[in-house]
Amino acid sequence: MIKIENTQECFVQLWLRLERTRRLLRTTHKRFCIRRVLKAWFGLRANDDFIWEVCHMIDLDEYSVGGYEELPPPKLYPRLHREFLRAIVAAKTGISYYRVHLKELDAAYSVAFPNSTPINVNKKSAHSQPAHSQPCPPSRMGDSLPFVGPKPHSVASLKTPVAHVGEGRRG
Repeated sequence: MIKIENTQECFVQLWLRLERTRRLLRTTHKRFCIRRVLKAWFGLRANDDFIWEVCHMIDLDEYSVGGYEELPPPKLYPRLHREFLRAIVAAKTGISYYRVHLKELDAAYSVAFPNSTPINVNKKSAHSQPAHSQPCPPSRMGDSLPFVGPKPHSVASLKTPVAHVGEGRRG
């Protein structure tokens, strides 16, 4: 039986156990879903009411959460699993879902999976600017190549005659 507390040490163990459970279910050709994880962790104590309570606490707009929906791997999609672990801690300790220490849960993810991107870091930061907004590399800044671009059009070439409605070829 797992002793669940609202501490970083417990969160590290939960992250590692979640990844081990995913591997175990994959080797036995079973679906990695909330219901199977809770059944594996809590046995008969994971009844339908407890599973519903955990699923009901998880509120993510981009992912529908139910008991049998397959979960992606925790290392690739940590936000969903963070909410899942947060709901488990809230349900087992009896505290509010919003009183679970989120910063410690995120720090525990970084301890459990040190080579992964931390949860609270936005991947689209200032480092990933579009290529056209970055300056030229230093080797090309001193080049004296002429500008090769579109040829300028004359105003006369832009004023082409257009046939109006009702005017057709007469013949």
